Amino acid sequence: MTKELSEMPVIYIISDALGETAEYVSRAAAAQFSGVRTKIRKIPYVQDEIHIDEIIEEAVKEQAIIVYTLVVKRLRTYLEEKAQELGLDTVDILGPLINILADKTNLAPSYTPNVTHLLDEQYFRKVEAIEFAVKYDDGKDPRGVLLADVVLIGVSRTSKTPLSMYLAHKGIKAANIPLVPEVSPPQELFQISGQKVVGLTLKPDLLNQIRTERLRTLGLGASADYANYQRIVEELEYARGIMRKVSCPVIDATGKAIEETASRILEILYKGDRND
Repeated sequence: MTKELSEMPVIYIISDALGETAEYVSRAAAAQFSGVRTKIRKIPYVQDEIHIDEIIEEAVKEQAIIVYTLVVKRLRTYLEEKAQELGLDTVDILGPLINILADKTNLAPSYTPNVTHLLDEQYFRKVEAIEFAVKYDDGKDPRGVLLADVVLIGVSRTSKTPLSMYLAHKGIKAANIPLVPEVSPPQELFQISGQKVVGLTLKPDLLNQIRTERLRTLGLGASADYANYQRIVEELEYARGIMRKVSCPVIDATGKAIEETASRILEILYKGDRND
């Protein structure tokens, strides 16, 4: 017989960090019971036995299930003993896996709470770089040119935005500037070293195909100036002139995957290799 909705147990999530992992697992499990709304109470940054006592006192009143990600072994043991005394069910998310890894590696775990965020500075740099790439995409704010680790320049549809986002996931702050004959590039582009700028280009035939398909997707005719072959040749020549003026390396991305072009950009940034 299906239980009434009111009978669905409350889940207490206890963690010495944010408790995101335990919450995700709990919600994934609860989602298997269609139509049931589960009450989840998350208690992060639990650091001592006194706090555990307070939580368990509340959990007993609701006969809650306790799901936890406590790294410190002392606190895990204390929580398990207290919960068992009072007849509460517990689920240890991290403990069993830590124990298995210790057995397999013959190494002693550090038992350091929140260690992933304490050690992973690259995580925060990546988030910052992604926000940067969004803010300074497509020349929206030329001030980003002065703040970027790398500035990508090129005509429309040379993959400047996808490359900026890919590099952002590597922790690289990338701004990008579209080059259009009718619009002068921002002065900031000429105020930075050419070593921080990378020009992107494609063969005219490929760019014509990409733009034609783009127009088709938008429901526009392929005869539009945007996909005109001669116009594309002129744009590419104009862009080449800007790249020469900036004195930056140029990558022909024809036939290259985003990952391959991004790898080439990283080589240029870190090795100073300017030849395509």
